[in-house]
Amino acid sequence: MFKSGIFFAYPVVNMDKLIPEEELIKRKRKAIYITLACFGLLFFLVFIFRLLVKPSVDRSLITISTVERGAVENTITAAGEVLPEFEQVISSPINSSVREVSTEAGTSVSPGQQIVTLDKSSSVAEYQRQQFQQESRRNSIRKIKLELDKSFFDMKSNNEIKQLRINSLKASLEDYNRLYKAGGATREDVAKAELELKVAELEKKQLENEIRSKQQSMRAEIRESEIAAVIQENELKELGRKLNLADIRASRPGVVTWVNSNIGSAVQEGDVLARIADLKSFKVSGTISDSFLDQLRKGMPAIVRINDSLLAGTVSSVSPGIQNGLISFDVQLKEKNNKLLRPNLKADVYLVTESKSNVLRVSNGPAFKGSGLQEVFVVKGSKAIRRALSTGLANTDYIELQGNVQAGEVLITSDMSDYKHAKEIGIRN
Repeated sequence: MFKSGIFFAYPVVNMDKLIPEEELIKRKRKAIYITLACFGLLFFLVFIFRLLVKPSVDRSLITISTVERGAVENTITAAGEVLPEFEQVISSPINSSVREVSTEAGTSVSPGQQIVTLDKSSSVAEYQRQQFQQESRRNSIRKIKLELDKSFFDMKSNNEIKQLRINSLKASLEDYNRLYKAGGATREDVAKAELELKVAELEKKQLENEIRSKQQSMRAEIRESEIAAVIQENELKELGRKLNLADIRASRPGVVTWVNSNIGSAVQEGDVLARIADLKSFKVSGTISDSFLDQLRKGMPAIVRINDSLLAGTVSSVSPGIQNGLISFDVQLKEKNNKLLRPNLKADVYLVTESKSNVLRVSNGPAFKGSGLQEVFVVKGSKAIRRALSTGLANTDYIELQGNVQAGEVLITSDMSDYKHAKEIGIRN
């Protein structure tokens, strides 16, 4: 090409030339090496930065606690519910229906006060029917006794007649014997008289046996009827007692915590109609996983937490059965009438499996992970220094400290996992 009399020559590039495969592999490797080197340099710079720049935390973002001496209990946590220590459960004594509710739940009651009225009409009719049956049975017993007396009198009379006939036959036999000796009677006459006497004696003995058998059978029949009458009389008395109880009344002072207020609803014998509790005394009913069965025992100390208050107690009973993987137990409180206690209040129960007194302790927090050797931050003015120490017993409030620690030192108890590689951190006010 010519421009202003000057000739410019441009090189010609061949765009169809292929790059060898080995060259491509070298270029890829070079790119990888450069990338790895860049990442390595970045990590190195971050590491140097962290060495040169000390991490810090705002004081308002952490929780601290001072090491002190005191008692620490090792506890296992259970769920609890506050219940009246003494609660009367009133059940329906008869099959009936609710006719009237005189006292609503939450009402204080005194002994004898009406709570629920049941419909007793069917039970009263049954009571009257059994009374008639009882009178009929007593009449039957009197009738059997009269029959026994008459039968005994008749048999006794027959027996006396038999005896008179036997006496007569004996006299006849003696006469025949005298006549036979005198020649006025034959041997056949004597034998006939002897036979008649033996028959009469056998008939008398048979009658006596019948008298004894009849007496025994009739006495047994009377005894059986009397036993049946006594049983029916007891049933009648029991039904009368149930009818008296059908007027559901309070037998002790307290507060009605629940009542069946469904007027007209059918109730079966044994169905709960009302609950009356003494709200001056409470206990705690707890449940815990059956995995703690070997640690749970009667008499072990327990701590009940209600809001921010702690109440001391003792496990008074442990249920022998397991339901849905849970064990039930009761805690007897030392302050049974504490003002914080009220029915059906949920509470946390801490069962004390082991305790130590006069040990170094600090408030428990997320900084502690289980027991054994741990690393925590100890506050020294405006900085916190990492230190390794051992822990022992623990509960939700305190954890025991052992080893390289002294009373009065201040520890960070909040979660410090973001600073797990730092030996020292600053604390900003």
